[in-house]
Amino acid sequence: MDITVILCTYNRSDSLAKALDSVAASTLPEPIGWEVLVVDNNSKDRTREVVETYCQRYPRRFRYLFESKQGKSYALNSGILKARGDVVAFMDDDVIVEPTWLRFLTAPLESGDCAGVGGRILPARALVPPKWLSLNGPYSMGRMLALFDLGDQPGELREAPFGTNMAFRKSVFGKYGVFRTDMGPCPGSELRNEDTEFGRRLLAKEERLQYEPSAIVYHSISEERLEKRYFLAFWFDHGRASIREWKKGPPILGIPREYCWLLRLAMAVPWNTLKWMLTLNSPRRFYRKGFVWMRFGQILEIYHQLASSMAHTQGCRKPSEIPDEMPSAERSSDPVYR
Repeated sequence: MDITVILCTYNRSDSLAKALDSVAASTLPEPIGWEVLVVDNNSKDRTREVVETYCQRYPRRFRYLFESKQGKSYALNSGILKARGDVVAFMDDDVIVEPTWLRFLTAPLESGDCAGVGGRILPARALVPPKWLSLNGPYSMGRMLALFDLGDQPGELREAPFGTNMAFRKSVFGKYGVFRTDMGPCPGSELRNEDTEFGRRLLAKEERLQYEPSAIVYHSISEERLEKRYFLAFWFDHGRASIREWKKGPPILGIPREYCWLLRLAMAVPWNTLKWMLTLNSPRRFYRKGFVWMRFGQILEIYHQLASSMAHTQGCRKPSEIPDEMPSAERSSDPVYR
């Protein structure tokens, strides 16, 4: 079994060096070949210089790839295309991995019993959340900080793993498509879900995913990510992303389903807002406020989809304005609907 670790990065040369130091110390059995492919997503800092240092120090271990099209999903998909391994693992430029991380993460894939594996993501330092932020229980927002901890026992995953600690057989990308490029963070946007959408895509096809708690990475959480505005922006863009995953089903009594969803969400906002305003418990109150922000994100995304659909319909009257057909690589990552 050969493994390619894909690490996509953008303007984080300082934290990138720490991440590369940690993965360079990985320990795997001799028969297993492995490499680290760093995909530079149009960085303007010292990223290339940093990566080339590791390429020179470990000439058969590290590779550099430049992807100029902005957006993490474009970088991820370029990495998958150039990966040499039959197993592809993923990490980020702001994590530290344990020396045994890669071995434990990929071991379940040797037998062929599962299509993918998700590991444990812990905070890199002792985390003291503000009083309005819950990291445990039903109102936890830890996953908005990319924390993923399902306990000490391995088992089958019923939910999608997170992108900074997951691995898949490369063949599943050929079978189910790559990461959706209408999702994934890019400068100026917190619209994510490109990683979890792919995991949900596999689960919807009844592919088996495994949770491996021994595969541990430590995620650095900046002070900016502990501010309310970060979480509210995350909630809002999470709402937008959730709409992009929904299936455009058949009309209801002749009414396009989008209008029905828009009405339903618009009616839900006052009730969600009332619950938020009447809640006294600080973490629960902020969670419910975030839920309202998510609703607004969902409404805005549906509105944009309806406007785009209307513009496209009108444009069909003028053949010269019809855009070229979407390339096949893009069609492979069309929305997977519920």
